[in-house]
Amino acid sequence: MGRLVPAVTRALDILELFLDGDGTLSAPDIVRRLQLPRTTVHELVTTLSARAYIVPVQGQPGRYRLGVRPYQLGSRYAEQLDLAAEGQQVARTVAETCDETVHVAILEYTDVIYIAKVDSTHAVRMVSAAGRRLPAHCTSVGKMLLASLPEVELSARIPDDADLLAMTPNSITDPAALREALNRIRERGLAVESRESNPDVSCVAAPVRDRTGKVVAAISISVPMIRWSDERRVELEQLAVKGAAQLSERLGHRVVA
Repeated sequence: MGRLVPAVTRALDILELFLDGDGTLSAPDIVRRLQLPRTTVHELVTTLSARAYIVPVQGQPGRYRLGVRPYQLGSRYAEQLDLAAEGQQVARTVAETCDETVHVAILEYTDVIYIAKVDSTHAVRMVSAAGRRLPAHCTSVGKMLLASLPEVELSARIPDDADLLAMTPNSITDPAALREALNRIRERGLAVESRESNPDVSCVAAPVRDRTGKVVAAISISVPMIRWSDERRVELEQLAVKGAAQLSERLGHRVVA
């Protein structure tokens, strides 16, 4: 591995400061927060400004905001993102941690489509495949995605008189009961499915957001009932949330404190 270049590191440190606060900084702010010499900061700010990475704030002499160049780089990065490929990488990391089957899925009207999957190494595990389609209301990923829809859109997709398919005796088939379940999921930010799509499997799921904050997918962990317990559920919920946050970050989502 090559040597880090101090000047480049400092320039990037300055750019990353703009992620906090109101998005504007002065040279004294940078000096104080990075503990750098004033001369160094002046030279770096001048260089970044000349290359359109930062620009002066109109009406606020001496203050800067991000320029057009970071936006152009970010837009190019977003254009190159592949949700399935990014999801597969994160799913692999999650599966390596818990050794259970991990899926990433998207919503297509009232169905979910698995776009990434990593299997457990256990002999007893959930059998599925990327590309498989299932009724959203029967799965943890699907319920997570349905819960993320605006109410008007949810009602259009699943009206009060909808005929909901049962995949197992535990599947929710009443639209009113489904709405109650989705309300609870919305409040928790997590979905749990207990033998609703497979009589021998339970799952947990968490939402994945893109750079605009919109929920675009969900990540789930599926566990055979022989390895399922309340303690295991809590552990996997935390892991699903962590995995979803990692995938969201890869998609450009940033949590604002």
